[in-house]
Amino acid sequence: MHAIVDQIQSVDLNAGEETRRYLDTLTKPPGSLGGLEALAIQLSAITGELKPSVTPPAVVVFAADHGVAAEGVSAFPQEVTAQMVANFANGGAAINVFARQIGAQVEIVDVGVVSPLTMQGVTSAKVRHGTANMVVEDAMQVEQALAAIDVGVTAVERAKSAGAKCLIVGEMGIANTTASSAMLAVLTGESVASVVGAGTGINPQQQAHKVAVIERAINARQANPEAPLEVLAKLGGLEIAAMTGAYLAAAAHRLPAIVDGFIATVAALTACRLCPAVRGYLIFGHRSQEPGHDIALKALEAKPLLDMGMRLGEGEWCRAGLSITASSHRDDA
Repeated sequence: MHAIVDQIQSVDLNAGEETRRYLDTLTKPPGSLGGLEALAIQLSAITGELKPSVTPPAVVVFAADHGVAAEGVSAFPQEVTAQMVANFANGGAAINVFARQIGAQVEIVDVGVVSPLTMQGVTSAKVRHGTANMVVEDAMQVEQALAAIDVGVTAVERAKSAGAKCLIVGEMGIANTTASSAMLAVLTGESVASVVGAGTGINPQQQAHKVAVIERAINARQANPEAPLEVLAKLGGLEIAAMTGAYLAAAAHRLPAIVDGFIATVAALTACRLCPAVRGYLIFGHRSQEPGHDIALKALEAKPLLDMGMRLGEGEWCRAGLSITASSHRDDA
């Protein structure tokens, strides 16, 4: 991880200012395109180019299981993680449909699914077979969290070598809203009740149970909020660690990284706590229905491009959001 962090530099503010001046020469009132202009300026600052291209995009979905699923915190059993990975690999999930629409290749990376996966279309990078139950013990060892971060770094480097100009990261892991909520509560100091939502569709009684489980885990693990890697290892997930690594690598390689929903935003927050310069490379796609997502966005001082009530998490917003991102640098804009 340290090697990739050492490569990260702040975005090029001079390039962003050059784009701002260019936009002000166009036949429109200055700033009249609002957020679209801000996005164009950010993309120039990220890439150092006046008119950068964000296509083709790369979509990388990291999958892993969570031991805390044993506490009954999800509406679905743990086996669904592997079933969904198979659906991704067969091209039948929402992210596959969206990716086809934007001409993106999708890579599915198994960083910690409990079941052995030997199917075509899935990159095997398993660090361990799921995390431990964080109520009982640390979710993983620090060395395993670092290994999962490296999985994310390597995936981005593969995408860049294949010609990707933009990164979209997704995830799959039953109970990963539980892990993300626990991490967010510790990293921000917010109450568990304020960050926990319905996740995959649990009812109010199940939600109250989920809050209680997370509170027990936080009390048992005693993770230091000033040590993001420790928080990730004790309370997080292997796919969350891989996403963290992906955002670090995107910044190191000056690739715009479009951040999806709640879990992705918690991973992005973790990356920014590890290296604050990462923040300038992140474009926030949408605001999900998870209450913790608002808290995570505020912690990052982020304003998402869209608010469409999504809560799927595979990177599913990417078609509309990427279209907005790409249009911000059209030659005739």
